[in-house]
Amino acid sequence: MPEGVTAPSRDCPLCPRLADFRNAARRREPTWFNSPVPSFGDADARLLIVGLAPGMQGANRTGRPFTGDYAGDLLYATLLRYGFARGTYEARPDDGLTLVDCRISNAVRCVPPQNKPLPAEVNTCRSFLAATIATMPRLRAIVALGRIAHDTLLKVLTLRAAAAPFAHGAVHQAGPLKLYDSYHCSRYNTNTGVLTDEMFRSVFARLKADLD
Repeated sequence: MPEGVTAPSRDCPLCPRLADFRNAARRREPTWFNSPVPSFGDADARLLIVGLAPGMQGANRTGRPFTGDYAGDLLYATLLRYGFARGTYEARPDDGLTLVDCRISNAVRCVPPQNKPLPAEVNTCRSFLAATIATMPRLRAIVALGRIAHDTLLKVLTLRAAAAPFAHGAVHQAGPLKLYDSYHCSRYNTNTGVLTDEMFRSVFARLKADLD
């Protein structure tokens, strides 16, 4: 792929399993987005949120990260609460919601089977995340939603895993950047009590205070 490209092409062939899965979804649901999902938000934002990958019923359907599934309900409500978004989130890309000093992306841009990308797919897609970060001159804080996002960000930021272990609420310094860890805001994590709304909000309350 060309160096510095921040997003895969619509028909990106780099991960054959994901390309096949994407093409099958296009045949089954031709009105859905069914393509690598681009980042959402301005490149001059100070905050970047990195999720795992598009959900089948969420971003893969709508074309906007975390839009159309439960994870988006919690994430966007939290961003609105702490001033990182304005408008009304209505779970569709034309709802008029905008991000404020915030950008959202994913470790893997295409929907994976069972929401589980393979390590090779995470590795392949990392170049797009690295290029996205490189386009953000004012970036100061990154939130990793889940361990896979955390681990791929360690490689992008050249942090040693032993020096920056994943833990909900942990904060790691990477030069001028701070990396904030959170459990992923998935329905499974919230339904099982792994992540509560209060736990999730606490991550954003801390980073908001740090940025201010």
